[in-house]
Amino acid sequence: MKTVRVVAAVICDSMEEKNRIFATARGYGEFKGQWEFPGGKIEEGETPQQALVREIHEELEAEIDVGERIDTIEYDYPTFHLSMDCYWARVKAGDLVLKEAEAARWLSKDTLDSVKWLPADLTIIEKIREAM
Repeated sequence: MKTVRVVAAVICDSMEEKNRIFATARGYGEFKGQWEFPGGKIEEGETPQQALVREIHEELEAEIDVGERIDTIEYDYPTFHLSMDCYWARVKAGDLVLKEAEAARWLSKDTLDSVKWLPADLTIIEKIREAM
């Protein structure tokens, strides 16, 4: 089974407080409309952190500071294995502009379950909830 390596940003309102996190709904593909943390594939020669800065700039037109790694999710989808490094992040400059996603929300600890998460992203929600 093919492995796809990606990174995801759990963008929070404050690295210290983490009252709200930013989530996006996929605007395309098999999982269109389901919610995820923004990010994407790591290109050759990039560190996960560099890939995350590039992906967020491409997808959301914002500059971010990448914080500590929350976890690495290993998840088997029907046609590929996903290995996703998830990092805390915060917006350093710019506004979050949706270039690929169909919707976005800032979610609090109490509203994390109000969206239908992609299966892989769902596996890290409890760890995020504990940090909020």
